[in-house]
Amino acid sequence: MVSSLFNPDGSIKIPKKSVKIKEKTQREEKGKGASTQEESTMATVNEECDKCGHEEAYWWTEQTRSSDEPETQFFRCTKCKHTWREYS
Repeated sequence: MVSSLFNPDGSIKIPKKSVKIKEKTQREEKGKGASTQEESTMATVNEECDKCGHEEAYWWTEQTRSSDEPETQFFRCTKCKHTWREYS
């Protein structure tokens, strides 16, 4: 039975379902960092909110795509808390 855990080349077999669960968990955790960060410590920029027109927003970046792609910029309106992103 132990041999069924290994590929013919000696590497460990990883069920695809396990990999998908792990990837989903990593994606979910990526979004938590900035959204739970205290807004009082976040940088602010002059960026107009599409929802309310206010011209100040909190700003942060995250690597949401592959590492050879630029980071994604996130903004959250300081007035209405609407959040949006821009891809560089």
